[in-house]
Amino acid sequence: MIDKKILDGILKKVEKPARYIGMEQNSVIKDLNNIKVKFAFSFPDVYEVGMSHLGLHILYNLINEEEDFVCERVFAPWIDMEEEMRKEKLPLYTLENKEEVKNFDFLGFTLQYEMSYTNILNILDLSNIPLLSKDRSDEDPFVIAGGPCAYNPEPIAEFVDFFVIGEGEEVTLEILNLYKRHKEGIWDREKFLKEVSQIEGIYVPRYYDVVYNEDNTIKEMLALDPEVPTIIKKRMIKDLDSMFSPEKMIVPFVETVHDRVSMEIFRGCTHGCRFCQAGMIYRPVREKSTDKIVELAERLIESTGYENVSLSSLSSCDYSELHLLITKLMERFEDKKVGVSLPSLRLDSSSIDVLKEIEKVRKSGLTFAPEAGSQRLRDVINKGITEDDLDNTVSYVFKEGWSTIKLYFMIGLPTETDEDVMGIRELAYKVKDMFFAMPKEERKGNLKVTASASCFVPKPFTPFQWMGQETIDEFYRKIYLVKNSIKDNKVTFNYHDPELSYLEAIIARGDRRVSKLILRAWEKGCKFDGWSEHFKYDSWLESMEELDIDGFFYAQRNRSLDEVLPWDFIRPGVSKDYLIREYKKSLEEQTTSDCREQCRGCGIVDCTMLGGGNK
Repeated sequence: MIDKKILDGILKKVEKPARYIGMEQNSVIKDLNNIKVKFAFSFPDVYEVGMSHLGLHILYNLINEEEDFVCERVFAPWIDMEEEMRKEKLPLYTLENKEEVKNFDFLGFTLQYEMSYTNILNILDLSNIPLLSKDRSDEDPFVIAGGPCAYNPEPIAEFVDFFVIGEGEEVTLEILNLYKRHKEGIWDREKFLKEVSQIEGIYVPRYYDVVYNEDNTIKEMLALDPEVPTIIKKRMIKDLDSMFSPEKMIVPFVETVHDRVSMEIFRGCTHGCRFCQAGMIYRPVREKSTDKIVELAERLIESTGYENVSLSSLSSCDYSELHLLITKLMERFEDKKVGVSLPSLRLDSSSIDVLKEIEKVRKSGLTFAPEAGSQRLRDVINKGITEDDLDNTVSYVFKEGWSTIKLYFMIGLPTETDEDVMGIRELAYKVKDMFFAMPKEERKGNLKVTASASCFVPKPFTPFQWMGQETIDEFYRKIYLVKNSIKDNKVTFNYHDPELSYLEAIIARGDRRVSKLILRAWEKGCKFDGWSEHFKYDSWLESMEELDIDGFFYAQRNRSLDEVLPWDFIRPGVSKDYLIREYKKSLEEQTTSDCREQCRGCGIVDCTMLGGGNK
């Protein structure tokens, strides 16, 4: 355990000390002396962001339900806290028992965003754990990682002992039980690693080597041991009703990004948006039953006291019995003034039915994601919504009293023209005009339309994985094309930092050599890269120059369909043939219908979506 007197002294000097004290409602504190396997779960960002991550609450409660195991939390300390900790030589600790992270058996990271990778190194350093896997000994915990970014594990392969590919509920307990058996016998770190590599979904980088061509592309990946698999298949939960689902969530003392019950209603997506990695890697769609969701919602409301339930998924309006679910939840919670919300809505008719139910309790701002400004480009990305969908939905929500609308777009999508880009302005203005076209007596509230544009980043396991990213100059040109055309105080235009998106693309499509870039950037002081006030673009550029790493090679280069990609050894379920078909269709502006309407042969084995509806 760390020196609590030192910690108490530090907490008086830092902003938001509640980030670092634990003791929240529903947190679990066990006697570590009676525990056989200790797991430290880390979200590599600040507490408020990490505590809003549903996966944390699932794994935290899953592990702590086991008598022999414990799961405690660790987050990236904010800048002021880190300075004080380094000054006082206080090591990083877990929130529950205030135990040093290095005294745990596992330090597990969830990888939600590539630009959090320097925070991983900072957390290892503050924990006095060697940064490189090859330098760790029996005295060090295993550093493991999972989450969506683990589908291309190579850019951090030198830092992580092994990766979990896919959904973690089942495999996590398999790993911990295997570790317990090894620990109870004659401990051999290498022997454990060899055996864990045999578990489906586990990738241990040290057992593989990468051979490169003269042009720096990958020639092949070699398994260095005949016993390890050459292909890593993702793990997937088949039945969401019978899988573990938490009945309580930790309630923070400080306001977090999502201050409410987050309720997962299904996994997967049927739309096939071609830019969306989550829509590909989380296939097939699997739903929880309405009865199970209502039952869990009741328990979570009771155990947390929250007044809002957010129905979480990749596209909640696609839940096959959403109207029934909303009706049941509203009937159950309306008297208690507990609201129900959806993270974002599709611009189609099904959203209207949902809104009719939700509006009974409270009206908050609405968020829609057209993604592209023109119908042509929405067809290229296979978004599956039309201008009529926008008209119908927005007309309805204005009549019902909403007046704050957020629209999400991307800039730099494949085949994009200036006309497509200006479509962002046209859509935002169209929404504004629809509001003021209503009779004055029917308008409610003070209209506010916000159009936000992120910069397109090509991601592994999407049909756009072969597409190069726009240059930074081109991003800015298009951004200012839109920005300079908006001259109405009812319409706001925001955009993401192109430099940050460029680095995100380098890492997202990176290979094992990118590990050195991340390490060098961290050595130059990079951390919290996703926070604009701490993003040090110049330090990243210096690191690339010193290491002779070509950002164009990773981020902006179009890749041929027969090039060996760094993540080709992973099988996410969807086949490469399907991704290639979708890539070619995008260039021809052809759409692919929702797979509830017709099976498109994406490669998922035993998919239950055939014929429409996973009921």
